[in-house]
Amino acid sequence: MEVLRPPDAAPEPPPAKRKISLPKVPGRKVLIGAVAVWAVAITAVVLFRSPEQPAAAPRPAPSPSAPTGPLTVPEVYQALRPSVVLIKAGGSSAGADSGTGFIINADGTILTAYHVVEGAKTIQISYADGSETAAQLASSAPEQDIATLTPAKLPETVVPAVLGGGAAVGDDVVAIGNPLGLTATTTSGVVSGLERTLSRDRGGDIAGLIQFDAAVNPGSSGGPLINDQGQVVGVVVALANPTDAGTFIGIGFAVPIGAALGAGEGDGQAPPL
Repeated sequence: MEVLRPPDAAPEPPPAKRKISLPKVPGRKVLIGAVAVWAVAITAVVLFRSPEQPAAAPRPAPSPSAPTGPLTVPEVYQALRPSVVLIKAGGSSAGADSGTGFIINADGTILTAYHVVEGAKTIQISYADGSETAAQLASSAPEQDIATLTPAKLPETVVPAVLGGGAAVGDDVVAIGNPLGLTATTTSGVVSGLERTLSRDRGGDIAGLIQFDAAVNPGSSGGPLINDQGQVVGVVVALANPTDAGTFIGIGFAVPIGAALGAGEGDGQAPPL
């Protein structure tokens, strides 16, 4: 017996696909534009902002100035020794055999005592560096016992002395010279008096001298008398001794540097130094 079966039912169509749509946000485009503008602004700030100013360096505190106190005797010696020369006068009947002088300007002019070179036929100069040269009398002021010399040759390095101002009683002073041929002898003392007058046998007195007690002896004439600032305040010309010994007993005389530089012409006689 044939079983009747119902005819196969037609297949059901597949369910239709549903479209899923995002909800529309009204300001979406505006928000995206704002983000873009913000990014551009940040970039501009990064690219064009001015660099940070470096922190100001701390200003250095003023350093204390170097001390300007008086020089010691060794410091005075070191400063003036290159300027001081030994003078040897030859063939002189009135002048000394040897004496001292010092360089006073860049052309090598030497200042000394007139009696050191008075009547000399030859003048020989020995510099501090050991070199030697001949020299000639350039000018003289016998009434002040002052003369200047022009050397034929200069030392390798010319060191003019620093010329100072006036001296006062009690000032420390240093004398550098060649007493008895002992070169570059250095002694120290003080200014003992001012406006002293030295009497001479001929040529008149020398007035306005500095009296000092730094030791000087024959051969010291023409050397510098120096203050504690390293400045030449006088030219050594004489010593006082009541005997005929001609040695130092504590009283020396120097022509003030201003008078030495401004001395004129005249006649005079060598003081006993």
